[in-house]
Amino acid sequence: MDGRFDTAASRQATRFDAIQGRFDPWLLGCFIALAALGLVMVASSSLAIAESRDLTPLYYFNRHAAFLGVGILLAGLVMTRGDIRRIEQYSRLLPIIGILILLLVLVPGLGHTVKGARRWISLGPIGFQPAEAVKLILIVWLASYLARFSDEVKGAWTAMFKAFGVALVFSAILLLLHKDFGTTALVLAITAGMMVLGGVHMPRMVLPVLAIMPLLVLMILLEPYRVQRLVSFSDPWKDPFGSGYQLTNALMAVGRGEFAGVGLGGSVQKLSYLPEAYTDFIMAVIAEELGFVGVCLVITLYAVLVGRAFWIGLQCVEMRRHFAGYLAFGIGLWIALQAFVSIGVNLGLLPTKGLTLPLVSSGGSSILVTCVGMGLLLRVSWELERARRQVALRRDSAMPATAAAVATVDARPANESAATSPKPVREAANVAADMLAEAGERTRSTLARLLDRTPKAKYTESRPRRERVEPSFGGASGQ
Repeated sequence: MDGRFDTAASRQATRFDAIQGRFDPWLLGCFIALAALGLVMVASSSLAIAESRDLTPLYYFNRHAAFLGVGILLAGLVMTRGDIRRIEQYSRLLPIIGILILLLVLVPGLGHTVKGARRWISLGPIGFQPAEAVKLILIVWLASYLARFSDEVKGAWTAMFKAFGVALVFSAILLLLHKDFGTTALVLAITAGMMVLGGVHMPRMVLPVLAIMPLLVLMILLEPYRVQRLVSFSDPWKDPFGSGYQLTNALMAVGRGEFAGVGLGGSVQKLSYLPEAYTDFIMAVIAEELGFVGVCLVITLYAVLVGRAFWIGLQCVEMRRHFAGYLAFGIGLWIALQAFVSIGVNLGLLPTKGLTLPLVSSGGSSILVTCVGMGLLLRVSWELERARRQVALRRDSAMPATAAAVATVDARPANESAATSPKPVREAANVAADMLAEAGERTRSTLARLLDRTPKAKYTESRPRRERVEPSFGGASGQ
């Protein structure tokens, strides 16, 4: 008997392992749509710039397509071969790896300076920006940290300061060595957002914010070009050919697009007027060529992507898959914040910062890391769906097993002791007995409530009246 149950259990385990998940179609659709839109807009916005630099017209498009192809390949590997639990096991070493990657720019022959900032690593003909990888590294480590120390983070100051300490170390290297204020602000914002989503009480966040804000203001004041950006942001038309040149041309592109745009390829500002038209200011070209409709389409795609990421994260947390849930939260928060900053800069809502539009702007490092992040997010959705199907299969298989166990117990001889039954049968019989007792108790309580609600007078009148018969005791009958 025990052998048969062991065989059934092994078959059941095999069935659970054979269950496959499903990638979230909304996430996958937004991923593909944004990547396709980026290909079209990079081709449209980079033609004139490539020709002005004596390059082939499709130079930047081919470069962007190559990075996107490698990024999609990496995303596919993560989606199909990645294991969230294994990633969680090795996530504790990520802060050290992130610091080492940031310090690689100091290695002679490896670090590369672009526009006065030493932010790049030269890998032959390819340049890579370590700051882009640090965003995803921090998100994965924070997700693991919150999953391991959720209670401590909610109730102890030291656990919260430890997470902010790692983010501050990254920020210090980014500010002092890479001179990348935009990525620094994004890293701190992602950390604060994930801590809040991890359950930290909002009053506890006041002290770290009050400590960090003066440092950020100081770093702005120490660099004259950052101060100049703030001044030109407040009134870009005061110096339209100097400090306000980028923002004024972006605003002219947005205004020229009006409602439906001037048509794909019809932008004037991309003709060497708008700097970095295919990277930082690609949203302005989208607004000019596709108009208000195109801007709303892009914002809708990001809103759906981020909304699904947060919904998947919430579902994972409810199923006690905390690392996967916090990972989905972090990736969704990263995409949302970076898209918000990039769109806000192009529309004149925020000071000019060098942050790309995720999956749309040209930028090899950004495209590669963002694709890997999307692969992780899609993998989380796949494992979530698989877990749901496994739970549903367990529930469906538990009911026939319970019924069969009850039938086995009923078919046994009455004089046979229940203690000699196999353990799975006894457990199933106990579960069935508890279910029957609970059902009987519910039935009795329901009938009692119904009888209590019935009017007593009406209940009495519905019964036939009978004459009362007085009892007789012996001699009373002869009178």
